[in-house]
Amino acid sequence: MLVKIVVVLMLFAIIGALGSGLVSLLRRDVPRERLARALTLRIGLSLSLFVMLLLAAAAGLIHPHGL
Repeated sequence: MLVKIVVVLMLFAIIGALGSGLVSLLRRDVPRERLARALTLRIGLSLSLFVMLLLAAAAGLIHPHGL
């Protein structure tokens, strides 16, 4: 159950970083380094979520199912 909560929290963090990148992209007075930092954070969170899901599936904490 804890793994599922962490996954949902990380998804919200990824969406937040994506929104921050969108805001800094649309505003002209924001430096481009902020956009790069937000997108780098999103990529880092996405990769860490992917690795965490792989490790949780290998450890048997979550059970993937087919359609």
